[in-house]
Amino acid sequence: MIDIILIVNPPRSAKLPRMSEVEKRRSHNRILDAAAQLFRERGIEATSLADVMKAAGMTHGGFYRHFHSKEDLIAAAFRHAVDDVVSEMEREGSSEGRGKERQDYIAKYLSQAHVRDSRHGCPLAAMGTELARTKGASRHAGAQASDRMAALLQDTPESGSHQGLAAMALLMGTITLARLAGTEEEADRALEAGRTAIDLLQDHWPQDRS
Repeated sequence: MIDIILIVNPPRSAKLPRMSEVEKRRSHNRILDAAAQLFRERGIEATSLADVMKAAGMTHGGFYRHFHSKEDLIAAAFRHAVDDVVSEMEREGSSEGRGKERQDYIAKYLSQAHVRDSRHGCPLAAMGTELARTKGASRHAGAQASDRMAALLQDTPESGSHQGLAAMALLMGTITLARLAGTEEEADRALEAGRTAIDLLQDHWPQDRS
């Protein structure tokens, strides 16, 4: 006697397409994470799409399901990196809470850990020079990030936007000098000089200056 086994396809669930979208979003974010880290660590020009997809654990052919070009990826990865860096300060609603987040951010920025780890550090310091040579979406993303971070770094609205720009210039200049230093001691001197300059900026900036 031959048993006949009927294979019945299960009914399609309405949730399956949503799961597909979830997986696509996860893959998208893996690409962004990999690109944001590699661009900061190696540089934009030195990082190929194949490098990014390999780091994301995906095949090169899957890239174009998510981005049209490397230019699109650069802009998206840069914004993604900036979001990671400044989101805590932006979520903090009170001026007192934001002030604490800002001071914590400055302390982490001017640290040896940040000197050593450009991969997870400030995207403007790591990618700014290369973004300045680009056109279109990636350069626009860089300009937007500059304004966004400057606004978060000013002490109060009365301090004016120039204080935030001055603070950002000090931070980026300090971390660049520290990374160029030949020894850890020289890097420490650069970091200490940056901390002193930031303290002076915050303590003595005219409140009515824009």
